[in-house]
Amino acid sequence: MPHLFATSDLHVTHEGNAPLVDEVVPRTPDDWLLVAGDVAERAESVIGVLRTLRERFAKVVWVPGNHELWTTQKDECQLRGQARYEHLVERCREIDVLTPEDPYPVWEHQEKPLTIAPLFVLYDYSWRTPAADGLPMLAAIEQAREAGVLCTDEFFLHPDPYPSRQAWCADRVKISTERLEAIPEDHGTILMSHWPLHRHPTEPLYYPEFALWCGTTETEDWHRRFRAEVAVYGHLHIPRSTEADGVRFEEVSLGYPREWRKRSRGPIPLRRIF
Repeated sequence: MPHLFATSDLHVTHEGNAPLVDEVVPRTPDDWLLVAGDVAERAESVIGVLRTLRERFAKVVWVPGNHELWTTQKDECQLRGQARYEHLVERCREIDVLTPEDPYPVWEHQEKPLTIAPLFVLYDYSWRTPAADGLPMLAAIEQAREAGVLCTDEFFLHPDPYPSRQAWCADRVKISTERLEAIPEDHGTILMSHWPLHRHPTEPLYYPEFALWCGTTETEDWHRRFRAEVAVYGHLHIPRSTEADGVRFEEVSLGYPREWRKRSRGPIPLRRIF
């Protein structure tokens, strides 16, 4: 029986993480792998790791995280926003890695067919603390900064040609909704995304204000609406299994070395979903 594995937030440019890619290996030649974003910041590093993983697994499905969408001075690829995303999609197609722009694959090894839906939906600053409810977006961000947290996306994740990250998110939600609605009704789904689709995984955040950069209220019912058997995500660096409305949520991130070195179980770069 083939296995379905998942990983995210490998952050291979952080010292100590790159060697752990050697542990992301299948158990059978027919195993599949879901990669839920934040492989690296540099485009060539992202594609290099995905190429290696595709050589090992029968199928690899990738969604971008915020780090893949950063445009930094050290990256030879200086494309921004949508153009950067489209560049990564094309590079993935060259190495036979599936993306949110490709036909959704179907996992046939459960009681019913499960369509794997790789989703790129971003965030829109709608996940607020009670103190930030009703405030203008910039005021909510300022409140987060005063609390000691400001996401680096504010400097490196450009929404071009959209006027804002919220506008880009709104378009991605529309595109994703249309594709999810086209999935056959007799299929269940495996929803994979970098940012969690439901807010409950953000509850343990040390800085609750960081939820601003973690998702959108527009996806809060997708696990029910689109018949999810499991929702796979990363971003938070809080690897764990939770449940909402009877649906399993799997946070599959490796995280930074300073994080996994503190855990008694050490680094876990690969999780089995099925």
